[in-house]
Amino acid sequence: MAIELGTVSERKEVVVGIDLGTTHSLAAHVRWDGPRVIRDRQGRKWVPSVVAIDEGGSPVVGQDAQARALTNPRGTVTSVKRFMGKGIEDLGEDPSRLPYRVVSGGEAGLVRIEIGGQLYTPQEISALVLKEVKRRVEQVSGLPVRRAVITVPAYFDDAQRQATRDAGRLAGLEVLRIVNEPTAAALAYGLHRKQKSVIVVYDLGGGTFDVSVLRLSEGVFKVLSTAGNTRLGGDDFDYAVVDLLLEGVDAPRRAALGEDPLALHALKVAGERAKIALSAEESTRVQMDLAGSGIAIDREVDRATLEAAIGPLVEDTFRHVRFALNDADLDVGDVDEVVLVGGSTRIPLVRRRVEEVFGKKPHVEIDPDEVVALGAAVQAEQLTAGRQEALLLDVTPLSLGIETYGGGASKLIHRNTSIPCRASEGFTTSVDHQTSVEVHILQGEREMARDLRSLGRFRLRGIPPMSAGLPRVLVEFAIDANGILKVSAREMVSGALASIEVRPSYGLTDTEVEAMISAGMEHAQEDFEAHMLADLKVEAATVVRYARKALRDHGARVADEARAGIEAAIAGVEEAAAGEDRGRLHDAIDALNQATHPIAEEMMNEVLRVTVTGRTVDDVLEGKDSGMKARDVTLG
Repeated sequence: MAIELGTVSERKEVVVGIDLGTTHSLAAHVRWDGPRVIRDRQGRKWVPSVVAIDEGGSPVVGQDAQARALTNPRGTVTSVKRFMGKGIEDLGEDPSRLPYRVVSGGEAGLVRIEIGGQLYTPQEISALVLKEVKRRVEQVSGLPVRRAVITVPAYFDDAQRQATRDAGRLAGLEVLRIVNEPTAAALAYGLHRKQKSVIVVYDLGGGTFDVSVLRLSEGVFKVLSTAGNTRLGGDDFDYAVVDLLLEGVDAPRRAALGEDPLALHALKVAGERAKIALSAEESTRVQMDLAGSGIAIDREVDRATLEAAIGPLVEDTFRHVRFALNDADLDVGDVDEVVLVGGSTRIPLVRRRVEEVFGKKPHVEIDPDEVVALGAAVQAEQLTAGRQEALLLDVTPLSLGIETYGGGASKLIHRNTSIPCRASEGFTTSVDHQTSVEVHILQGEREMARDLRSLGRFRLRGIPPMSAGLPRVLVEFAIDANGILKVSAREMVSGALASIEVRPSYGLTDTEVEAMISAGMEHAQEDFEAHMLADLKVEAATVVRYARKALRDHGARVADEARAGIEAAIAGVEEAAAGEDRGRLHDAIDALNQATHPIAEEMMNEVLRVTVTGRTVDDVLEGKDSGMKARDVTLG
């Protein structure tokens, strides 16, 4: 059944807002009755930001990929958002906790993920997530999705924003705008309709934290300052629980964990489930038997112990809050509204500390997991319908400038400058008869070029040979609404001009992006339908292979009825795969995925059991009786 688009049903496409998250991604669009999150045919709003690639190189995304993490941990990628626009040296200790392999690749040292001998960029993995979001929307709407607004943390730098834009392009999307997640959240709450207000958006997601201070005045939404940490979020809380579970485990057995990806995954899941349980209950019990590592865990964890473990991480967020307020030249008392964003803001300690610090209850009326996507949808609608109810003035998170003679740095655009913006400054030569100069573009807050991040270089040629100090070179920086930087240099006497659109050191070049797009479309250009059917048959073979293996290894642990249902679903996929009906095959694969859920649960229970007195884990995960009810959004 197609989704109901209300008064905009005459459109030939769906324009969406996408929250590309660390742990989950989701899309929303604006209907006649306001913005709504889009659910798939099973009623699911989330696409887990998880990609599994099998030994044949075939990818699976979302819930199915999560299930395969147990049987294919080395080929299942999670939390890839943390690696966007990053070099291997930026990651610290993160790779040691991951069941999959992260390496350095390319001339710029961009992070690559190695699976089955193949290297994948974070952009390519993220593009697969975006494609799945796009596919689900198209499936329920019956309309194509070609354009989208995609959100990023406010503290994402140029490289990370460009990487996100590249991922959108690889997914076949025209990215209308990259919008800061805090700005999107404020739009979702309709705060742009107020006459005047100072708003703080506290965004604590799965992998990142950022805080933004916004001022609304007469329809102009201006980000006054941003601060944050792109390596602090719910994942870190999960690992804090894991450290609690491993207390008393000796060094040799801990070292063995690094060689057991299944155990690492099971521990991460245990940490996450215990954390979620403790948001609703005072204590929870975790029992695990990691036979391969010689570790057995049977531990009661209470909320007080969890809060002591994550307390320093939560307090670190308020260090960034104070920094952002100081940058905006404001005190806590100047803040009118506080908005909570991100699933990790459900943690009672976080909500309690936010209320204590600001002296007022924060906005939590909208599901914190949905609010960013809803705001992105509002912005997408405004951009495509020509209704700009609020002017969004974001800021550049770090200062930008160029290297000067002697290794110093001259800043042309300072951090927290509203964008879009332009800035220019005159320079001259340092050597007699110099006919060219190199412009080295830098980012950061230090004073010497060696301490700053290099974004790119270009050379201005054709300067008339004159004595040092006589040529006049005007360097101009221009940042567009998406945070993309263009730099130009002009010699004023001769008129010689050179310019560059900065592709940050860890971004993809146009050539690389175009090559990836061409590779992805090569067979589709020859025969799109045949290619889609071939891909689906590969997926069918993979699903059947995993289902047969699960039956062989774990089938005895499920009821006869469930086992018979799986066998019947396998036969249905094989029969459909022998034909040429793509729709029938797609439905058969969906049916098999649904049929194998009981056996997947049994596989997880072999390595993990988290119980809460009087309640099941499913009750906790679904938020039953938690007092934190998500907004029930349906379409149609």
